[in-house]
Amino acid sequence: MKAPNAIKFIIGLCLGCMLLFFPFTQFQPDGLESLRTLTVQLDGRKKPLDTVAKETVAKIHGSTSYQTVNGEKEDYLSTYLEIWFNTRNWNEEPFVLVSYRPLKELTDLDLEQKHFAFQELMTNKKLAAVVNIAHEKQFNEQDLNRDEREALTIEERLNLLYHSVGDQSLPIVPHPTDIKGKWVGFNHATALYDVEEFAPLVANFAMIQQTVFNGGLDHLAALSDITDSLKAGLRSLSPEIYPSDFVLARETHFNHFHPFAKAWQLYGLAFIAMLISLWVKPWNIYWSAMGLFSAGIAVQTYGFFLRMQIAGRPPVTNMYESVVWVGFGIAAIALTFELITRNRYYILAAAPLSVMCLLLAASLPAVLDPSISPLVPVLRDNFWLSIHVPTIALGYASFALAMGLGHVALGNYLFTPNAKPRLKMLSQLNYHVLQVGVLLLTAGIILGGIWAHLSWGRFWGWDPKETWALIALLCYLAPLYGRLVGWIGDFGVHMASIVSFNAVLMAWYGVNFVLGTGLHSYGFGTGGSELLIAGVVGLDLLLVLITATKHKGWFKSSETEPLTTVENPN
Repeated sequence: MKAPNAIKFIIGLCLGCMLLFFPFTQFQPDGLESLRTLTVQLDGRKKPLDTVAKETVAKIHGSTSYQTVNGEKEDYLSTYLEIWFNTRNWNEEPFVLVSYRPLKELTDLDLEQKHFAFQELMTNKKLAAVVNIAHEKQFNEQDLNRDEREALTIEERLNLLYHSVGDQSLPIVPHPTDIKGKWVGFNHATALYDVEEFAPLVANFAMIQQTVFNGGLDHLAALSDITDSLKAGLRSLSPEIYPSDFVLARETHFNHFHPFAKAWQLYGLAFIAMLISLWVKPWNIYWSAMGLFSAGIAVQTYGFFLRMQIAGRPPVTNMYESVVWVGFGIAAIALTFELITRNRYYILAAAPLSVMCLLLAASLPAVLDPSISPLVPVLRDNFWLSIHVPTIALGYASFALAMGLGHVALGNYLFTPNAKPRLKMLSQLNYHVLQVGVLLLTAGIILGGIWAHLSWGRFWGWDPKETWALIALLCYLAPLYGRLVGWIGDFGVHMASIVSFNAVLMAWYGVNFVLGTGLHSYGFGTGGSELLIAGVVGLDLLLVLITATKHKGWFKSSETEPLTTVENPN
């Protein structure tokens, strides 16, 4: 890299780093630090109250913010405190998310409404009937259909809201001696500690509760001394058991810093800058765009580091983490190839895909659950977890990048079909990415077979996840072999990179949200929209068909030679 280019790269990197400090309010104390970092033992781990509030509101409401009936917008901590201290009638508040339209039709719920009141759902007899059928099927170890799985998800949301409202047993009081011992709420604290020793903490807690009743967080911030005293008192009960301030502050920092959101913003800026460098030649900002893109990868890496420190494991154990990891893999693989080729197209193809992955992960907490939960037993072997799942996901990322390059080529075939050198170059770029994807997916399948042998006693069992991973691999091996022997050309490589990605989509999304069966049950989820995905896939295939039609000239009217008349000799 020449000196001027290095300066441009550093400028782009610095501009990207400046984005990390916006908004500046994220670094300003609001007087609630002690309340946010109040430790709760919940879902198999100790976490700050800030995380409990975020996860609870997101699971029930489908968003980390809540707009009240009066139109006031509240953050997740305000909403959770109102739930915890029961400051409003949560029986009639339209707070519980119900988004699956077929289930709403089945249970006579308003199709245009997304959130419903607790009482309305609890008294819905048709919904209760679907839930009962689902429980009966679970008892008999039968597979559930989509309606039944969605109904159970709604039941979980209702149970969570029921147990959270006015919850006096929230486990914020540490065990006196055992680091793995059960924490308790204030209503059972006297079973562990002397009444006189605990009385000042009860008084502080009651004052916080009354303040929330009267005015919410605005008034509570003025009582920082009370929240500080409450947290210090709880820590003094069992100082060796209570987590350190550094551990608690690290998790709240992760919640408020939003590294993955900042990463997609940087990828978006890099995409715009790269477009400018491609179209506006006097503005040679290629290396500035590379700096922005590298800054995005750096901040996403930092986000992964924080999440791994919090969870104590690789961040690839559920659909949320896999979507974020695939977005990272697309960006990292693209940057590697871009540094080798310097042609701009890898970044142009990768940036929108990484943005889309991170946006989906951030905007759909009810579908892609971002909470950090204990692992099921089969996933607790961190060695295999840290090599098998990331390898598979990086294979998916490579194929996603190839799909992006295929769409870039589609645009060129449609609008600049005579740019033969560029189309040839794009085919070569795409071919190399497909090779990397096949290598990674093959390695991931083999590693998965070894892990399956150690966990389940067999290398291969035709589980839906295994089967569709193999189908996806074959869907890419076929065009690669066809290119090698000359059956397909440059255009065929691009078409295959787009069409074959549907097999990856089925292995990645379809098995988890559509089939919902198999031994990989820890990856399943609800809330996905098959109709939306099918519509997007259909439009994409239609675009492929239109491009193929134009390129091959299938419907071009054939030119006929003019008829010649023969003179009659007579």
